[in-house]
Amino acid sequence: MYVEQLYTGCLSEAAYYIESEGKAAIIDPMRDIESYLQLAHQRNATIQYIFETHFHADFVSGHLDLSQATGAPIIYGPETVANFPVHVAKDGETFTLGKISLKVLHTPGHTLESTCYLLKDEQGTDYALFTGDTLFVGDVGRPDLAQQDSNNVTTNDLAGMLYNSLQQKIMPLADHVIIYPAHGPGSSCGKNLGPHTFSTLGEEKQSNYALQAKTPEEFVQLVTDGLTAPPQYFPINAQINKEGYEALADIMEKALRPMDVAAFKARMRQRSADFVILDTRNAATFTLGFVPGSVSIGLEGRFAEWAGSLLPFNLPILLVTEQGMEKETIIRLARVGFENIEGYLEGGFEAWQAAGEEIDMIIDVEADELAMDLPFDDHLVVVDVRKEVEYADGHVKDAVNIPLNTLTDPASMGNFNDEDNLYIHCAGGYRSVIACSLFKRQGIHNLRNVSGGWGKIKEETKIPTEKNAAVLN
Repeated sequence: MYVEQLYTGCLSEAAYYIESEGKAAIIDPMRDIESYLQLAHQRNATIQYIFETHFHADFVSGHLDLSQATGAPIIYGPETVANFPVHVAKDGETFTLGKISLKVLHTPGHTLESTCYLLKDEQGTDYALFTGDTLFVGDVGRPDLAQQDSNNVTTNDLAGMLYNSLQQKIMPLADHVIIYPAHGPGSSCGKNLGPHTFSTLGEEKQSNYALQAKTPEEFVQLVTDGLTAPPQYFPINAQINKEGYEALADIMEKALRPMDVAAFKARMRQRSADFVILDTRNAATFTLGFVPGSVSIGLEGRFAEWAGSLLPFNLPILLVTEQGMEKETIIRLARVGFENIEGYLEGGFEAWQAAGEEIDMIIDVEADELAMDLPFDDHLVVVDVRKEVEYADGHVKDAVNIPLNTLTDPASMGNFNDEDNLYIHCAGGYRSVIACSLFKRQGIHNLRNVSGGWGKIKEETKIPTEKNAAVLN
């Protein structure tokens, strides 16, 4: 028996490769399937099954392309309704894989079709549980996503189902059973996932806050209290996973198209305002110079998640990347459902600059410069683009909090006057550069990016700060 977790850090997503006697199964594959095909090839194995724990909302699954490439059936749990051929498994159904097997445990709660797969080893002993978004390390799946698609089920209904699923299907299993969830720390599919990507059921019984609830009512309150709004792209991705999508190879063929400076400019003029220039270079590089109107989302951060949260899905995208990173950028955009990518600037920003074209830039300032300017500039406004809870835990006194995820509409950008000098920061600098690019795209140019963000402000200055205890409690 061989089990491997294939983890994608920028989306906090875990897929799994399971193999016995040359027969393999993939659980919750990402849209780019080459790693699974290569692993099976290297191990001289045949992919026999593709298991999905549920309709994912935070990424587009690779189930369709992988099935097309291998001929393996796509297996979902009970109550699944899809627009493509799937095997809807029965609760308790068992699938043999070489000398091992996977048993279906229907565990509704995160979604109605959510299902876990119990792996039994060669001796028939329970070995591991692939829990999808039902049970995480230190958390459970949020119960407020599936209700968006139905008028007949509420968040509290789903939370109650989740409690029953955990108590009846998972908690009775032995403590040694390994817990392999679909996500790790940073995922928005739970409230606050733990720092590890796998655990044991015994460890979770002791330390997972949600498993300490003594009654269904207590559990419902625990898992629903403090839920923030999910990223805006979640329902879009869930719908794509249910209805099907264009093959990644076809997207690559259209998107991986170089445009010289003249062609890039012509496309910009042709598109008028109905397009997005996405610059995926490092945030620190972007501030030094970029194509005017570009949105910065650097590949070095949680790129796909921020792209899905901030960019419109109905507009074509033109790319500016580090040279050689074009394919990587397109794949990572496709992971969250972006398919309308028209090409990239050949030679990158350097080619644009060498051609003598107009450029824009963002002025970076250090935290100590903000400290020096604050007492003497009556028009200085500190804009903190961290999450509300981060802001509440400590911020510059009188700073304006506009969380980055809200900057999808010009109306969310605050009522600033023309004479205001905006000093924009986040925790460390990645999100603030994205925010600066969005402000500039809306014609707000009187701004500075505070390098190092709140971390440097707190550590290196004596700028007055405050907390909002009401939010934290």
